[in-house]
Amino acid sequence: MFENLSEKFERAFKVLKGQGKITEINVAETVKEIRKALLDADVNYKIAKDFTDKVKEKALGENVLTAISPGQLLVKITRDELTELMGGDKTDINLNGSPAVILIAGLQGSGKTTFSGKLANYLKTKKNRNVLLVAGDVYRPAAINQIKVLGEQIGVEVFADEENKNPVAIAQAAIAHGTASGKNVIIIDTVGRLAIDEQMMQEIAAVKQAVRPQETLFVVDSMTGQDAVNTAKAFNERIDYDGVVLTKLDGDTRGGAALTIRSVVDKPIKFVGTGEKMEALDIFYPNRMAERILGMGDIVSLVERAQENFDEEQARKLQKKIAKNTFNLMDFYEQIQQIKKMGNIKDLVGMIPGAGKAIKDADIDDDAFKSIEAMIMSMTPEEREEPSIINGSRRTRIAKGSGTTLQDVNKLLKQFEEMRKMMKMMNNPAAMASMMRNMPKMRQ
Repeated sequence: MFENLSEKFERAFKVLKGQGKITEINVAETVKEIRKALLDADVNYKIAKDFTDKVKEKALGENVLTAISPGQLLVKITRDELTELMGGDKTDINLNGSPAVILIAGLQGSGKTTFSGKLANYLKTKKNRNVLLVAGDVYRPAAINQIKVLGEQIGVEVFADEENKNPVAIAQAAIAHGTASGKNVIIIDTVGRLAIDEQMMQEIAAVKQAVRPQETLFVVDSMTGQDAVNTAKAFNERIDYDGVVLTKLDGDTRGGAALTIRSVVDKPIKFVGTGEKMEALDIFYPNRMAERILGMGDIVSLVERAQENFDEEQARKLQKKIAKNTFNLMDFYEQIQQIKKMGNIKDLVGMIPGAGKAIKDADIDDDAFKSIEAMIMSMTPEEREEPSIINGSRRTRIAKGSGTTLQDVNKLLKQFEEMRKMMKMMNNPAAMASMMRNMPKMRQ
C-alpha cells in the first residue's frame, strides 16, 4: 500500500539526516522532494503546493528540541499535515433510522457491488445488524447474480426483482420488504456505467430522492488516481453524498485519491477496501494512514484485527500449552487459520513499523501457507501431536501426500522445532537471562 510514495518520502527526509538544525535551505530542499513525491502520486499541483507550503512554514517556525533531530521534527509535521489533508479524524457511518437506508453509488468497475457485500458483512458481524442487500443495478447483467452470490456467501438476504427495470420502484419495494421482515439496515446497490452520463446521474438522484437514505456512499477505485478525484467531484455535485469509499487499496495505488479527495469534495473517506475477501474492509483513520505512508506502520490496526479474530479462551489454552512445552503442529495449523482471517498477509506485515520497506519487492500472496497446511494435514493425528516420531519413511509419505518435496518437509519440521525451543525459552526467565548475558560473546 503506497510503497512508492513511502519510498519517496523517506528519500526526501534523508536530506536532513545528520543536520544539526533546521535552516531555510535544508527545509526548502526537503520540501521540494516532498512536493515531487506528491505530484508523482498524482496529487493535484495546487494541493501539493499548498501542502508543502504549510509544512515549510511550520518547520521554520519550530525550535528543534535537543531530544529530537530536524529530520524527526519534519516527519512529525508532515504526518500531522497528511492527517489533516485526509480529514483529521475518522467519521462513522450513520445508522440512525428504522430501518437505516444506505445508498451505494459509483462507476461500473469501481468495486461498488463488492463493497455492498463487504459493508453488509461488516454491519452483520461487527455491528450486529440485520441487513438486507438490494440488487438495484438493473443494467449490468452480472450485477444481480454477483450480489446474490455475495449475499449467500455472507448469509445476508438479497432483494432482487429481475423483471423490473425501474430502479426507484425496486428500491421502494425493497424498503417495504425490509421493514416488514424486521431488517434494521438496507443497503441499495445502484446503477453503474463505465463513465459518467446524464441518464445514470438522473436515475441515482431519483432513487435518493425517493428513499431519502440516512447515508449515501460514493465508491471509487483508488488506482485511478486523479481521475478518481474528478469523478468524485462530478458525483458530489449531483447527488451530494455523505462519504467516500476507496477500493483496491492493496493494488498498485499511487495515493493521489486518498490524499486529495477530502480537500476537493469536502466529504470524509469512511472505508477502504484492501482485497477481494468479504472481510477485507477497514474503517478509514487519517492518522493511521498518514503513519503508514511515512513508513511508521500501523500497530493499532494490526492489534485490532488480532483482537477481532483471536478467541480469548483459545489463547489461554494455547498459553498453557506453550508453558508446558506441549505446543504441537495442530496448534500451529490452527494459528495459521487465525492469521489468515486477519486479511491480506502482505498488508498485515506492512502494518509493522519498518517492515513495509523490507517487503517492498517480496512476493507475498495469500497462498503462502498452502504448502505448510498441506504437509500438516498429510500427517496422522499422532504425528501432529508429537512430531519427533516422524522418521525418514514418514517424511517421504508426507511429502508425497502433500505434493511437496522431502526438503520442504524437513524444513518445516526443523523450523517448527526451533520455534518450540524459542517458546520454551521465553517461558523460562533464567534461560532468557542467560541468553541475554551471552549476547555480547555471540557478537564477538
